[in-house]
Amino acid sequence: MKIKPLADRVVVKSVEAEETTKSGIILTGSAKEKPQMSEVLAVGPGGMVDGKEVTMNVKVGDKVIYSKYAGTDVKVDGEEYVIVRQADILAVVE
Repeated sequence: MKIKPLADRVVVKSVEAEETTKSGIILTGSAKEKPQMSEVLAVGPGGMVDGKEVTMNVKVGDKVIYSKYAGTDVKVDGEEYVIVRQADILAVVE
C-alpha cells in the first residue's frame, strides 16, 4: 500500500533515535523521546490551502525537522509514518 498526501501534507518516516546519550547512558524504550528528524517519503501537490497558494518547498528524500507535537501518526503494512503539514516543518537538514 502507498500513501499519497493531499494539498500541503507531507509523509515522513522517523529516523531512529539514538540508544545512548552522549555521556554513555543507555535509554530504555519509555525514556526515549519521539524523534523529530525524519525523512520525507511523499509530498502533496500544494495548491490552494485555506485561501492561500501553497508551493511545496520540500521534496522526497529530504531530511527534515518538524514541530514536536505536529502531525498524525499512521501505521501502514506494519510501518509507522507521520503525516504533517508543510507549515509544521521547521527546517531541512543538509
